[in-house]
Amino acid sequence: SAYLKISDGCNLRCAFCSIPSFKGDMRSKAMGAILGEARELVEAGVQEIILVAQHLTDYGRDLKLKDGLATLLDEICQVVPQDRWVRLMYAYPQSITPGVMRAIADHPQICRYLDMPLQHAHPATLRRMRRPPDTERTAALIRELRTAVPDIALRTTFIVGFPGETREEYAALLEFLDTMEFDRAGFFRYSQEPGTPAATLEGQVSERVKQRRWDEAMAIQQEIALRRSRRWVGRSLRVLVEGSGTADDGAPLIAGRSYRDAPEIDGLVWARGSAPAGTFVDVRVERATPYDLWGTLVAEAVSAVSRQRSTLSGQPGLAFDAVAASHLLS
Repeated sequence: SAYLKISDGCNLRCAFCSIPSFKGDMRSKAMGAILGEARELVEAGVQEIILVAQHLTDYGRDLKLKDGLATLLDEICQVVPQDRWVRLMYAYPQSITPGVMRAIADHPQICRYLDMPLQHAHPATLRRMRRPPDTERTAALIRELRTAVPDIALRTTFIVGFPGETREEYAALLEFLDTMEFDRAGFFRYSQEPGTPAATLEGQVSERVKQRRWDEAMAIQQEIALRRSRRWVGRSLRVLVEGSGTADDGAPLIAGRSYRDAPEIDGLVWARGSAPAGTFVDVRVERATPYDLWGTLVAEAVSAVSRQRSTLSGQPGLAFDAVAASHLLS
């Protein structure tokens, strides 16, 4: 996997974020340059290209491009073969257009996965965050995405304990979480960032309350994630192998990611069987946990790439080959 930055900087001025203060306004990379980098990655054998930016879905606005991200996706899929992946990270929900939905649905290269940090779900909290407060519009967008792109995996992040967050506002976040049922959701306890407007807001929430709210939200999301994962039991998923080793009983075992799993932040698919790192395989899912799926390898593609020896933490006795990737967002 490799990360490909398509723009830098951000035009938004969220109250909790310091990125614009040192990155400046958004500057889109020329489309020709992006396509050239994508072509080089394909020629190098990279199996997954991850498009990143501080504000991915605003790509091309400064270049006066109409529906810039959708246009870029159409073009990049002329460069990336259909048997490889293109993944989208850090999408801003208010900028997700019908053209972007159409591109995700139409191009087999584009993972049916969208990461769109929402940060909160109560209008008053969102206003203090200097984020769009229309949660009904966001909910409608999520429903539209799931209709336009069947089986799309949606990831988001929320902040708990933002200054002034009342019990009512926090309860609205939990209700939104339960209603929308995100496949993946991360939670951050608000932390004062020096120099940001939020750092001096009144109503700073105590660390004890932040921790309690974080614990509760995480527990609720784990139940939701388990329900979403269980929908895959009995079905097959295409998996990009990241490692291979042996199970406790000595049987061969592979670890990889499906289209539902971004590297480093999401789960893994574990399957009995053998396949080299950097190949795509089909796995029949037999068991689900909130983050990982378990199954048996049923078919294997032949798109091998170069491998790097590593060890998978948290799984005793399993050594594997991991595809090297460089994260360009920072």
